[in-house]
Amino acid sequence: MAITQEDIYNILSTVTDPEIPVLTILDLGIVREVKILDTDSVSVVITPTYSGCPAMDVIAMNIRFALSSLGIRRVEIVHKISPAWTTDWMSDIGKSKLKTYGIAPPQRMSANPLTLFEKETATCPRCGAENTQQISQFGATSCKALYKCLSCQEPFEYFKCH
Repeated sequence: MAITQEDIYNILSTVTDPEIPVLTILDLGIVREVKILDTDSVSVVITPTYSGCPAMDVIAMNIRFALSSLGIRRVEIVHKISPAWTTDWMSDIGKSKLKTYGIAPPQRMSANPLTLFEKETATCPRCGAENTQQISQFGATSCKALYKCLSCQEPFEYFKCH
């Protein structure tokens, strides 16, 4: 039986981000292209969320493991850095998963830059308040910032728009 693109995407939908395990690589939008090269060989093009992201090696390994369950013996992982990944590529389902997980998802499209005196804002994923304050430009990973909700007083991470 021949492997289809749908089979491959179904398997890729089970590969999670090692830094935010609630998100799949499809939720993040880092899978750019899948090519079936022959009956047991596939090429997967991925774009890191930022250049030098340490999770990319683990993600590539997990893609290989997942696709081996389909009998695919050769998996070529191509790292494509241009165009650069943007939070605009995240799925709406992924953003919803982030919020449920306690991380505020990006609130604007990166294609719409902040104006001169505008600051990035984050809505509290716990109580929904917009009265929040940035505590640190970086959270547990460089793609997140640390905020505090001034309404419920809970700290939370915000997945920065980029």
